[in-house]
Amino acid sequence: MENSFFMRKIQTLFLLIFIIGLMSCESSNNPLNKIMASDAIEISRIRENLDRHEVQILYTQIDRDENGKPLFKEYSYQLDANNYFYPASTAKMPVAILALQRINELKSEGQKVDKLAPFSIFEKDTDKVIVEVDSTEENLNPTIAHMIKKIFLVSDNDAYNYLFEFLGRDYVNQELRKKSLGPAHLNHKFQVGADNKNMNPMSFNMSDTYTVIEGTVSNVDKHSYPLNRMIKGIGYTDNEGNLTEEPMDFSEKNYFSIQSLNHILKAVIFPEEFEEESRFNLTDEDYDFLRFWMSRTALESEYPNYNDGEHYDSYVKFFMFGDNKDPMPKHIRIYNKVGYAYGYLTDVAYIKDSKENVEFMLTATVHVNENQIYNDGNYEYDSLGIPFLAELGRQVYNLELNRK
Repeated sequence: MENSFFMRKIQTLFLLIFIIGLMSCESSNNPLNKIMASDAIEISRIRENLDRHEVQILYTQIDRDENGKPLFKEYSYQLDANNYFYPASTAKMPVAILALQRINELKSEGQKVDKLAPFSIFEKDTDKVIVEVDSTEENLNPTIAHMIKKIFLVSDNDAYNYLFEFLGRDYVNQELRKKSLGPAHLNHKFQVGADNKNMNPMSFNMSDTYTVIEGTVSNVDKHSYPLNRMIKGIGYTDNEGNLTEEPMDFSEKNYFSIQSLNHILKAVIFPEEFEEESRFNLTDEDYDFLRFWMSRTALESEYPNYNDGEHYDSYVKFFMFGDNKDPMPKHIRIYNKVGYAYGYLTDVAYIKDSKENVEFMLTATVHVNENQIYNDGNYEYDSLGIPFLAELGRQVYNLELNRK
């Protein structure tokens, strides 16, 4: 009996040693650990205070079988969907995608709408027209398609706000939950003093036929699940610059986890890898449209035209090229959406090099707010945040070049 008990103890001990060894092996095989231990100054400066910089990274290696089917392997660094970070303009990506889905749904119901149809927005109570012209469109007509272009080319706030009106936040949240793409909650426009609950109607002009669509009304202001680190910093300023010396509460702000942002983009690039109920209701033309404009640079568009001296190729491409304003190589395409606000910089991207036959996905966030005051415009984007994301992208890309 004693020998049997002793043997069970020995077996348990060996099992624990095996599990610890396996975990250690997996950790040592994680390429992100090696990259984050890099001597590159852009990374080491962030590594010196990982807790304050709130780094989260998700890297997906992509291989192809003999039939061209993609095979995915994921690596993560400090990934935690329960730790809140402000997603900023990355929230515009699912809104742009769902706008096309909503167009398809309305068409199937017999409504006369189209992504290329001119629209106007008017106040719900007064019928006063508040949007009917877009100076960046060739014919000055705002359209859903044009708003999506502007979202991906330069992360235009007004374009997002108009699509927010079109959909309503309940529709966005319900659809994201239905598709099980990960923790996500859309709550607000990017507009000071905006009414985020009551949507203004949108009228589509289809060959002299006007169709009025009104986004959903909502009363849900906060996330429906608890998150860590939603109270941040030591102070914040209002829009007049007045300082409040107490932490800022982010509980009524938008939220998308690194995993959910990655899954949303992956569902556009590789929809066939998802079960039907998790796919967006898009046509092949919709997918092509999204992929095309996701992968364009700010200077590759005639309408809207951003060749104004202020924009450059990597204007909203943080990975690999964000810290350099030189032209990007044409054989490397970055299908992505960035966000930056309140000291948070985030990029979710599918990167493809047609010359070197390299493709991978990379999603990351970093926080740069040394004085811990929010909304004061004093963030280390150019000195710390963008250089970190650019170097992270370069190191993952170089790893891919040397990977069998």
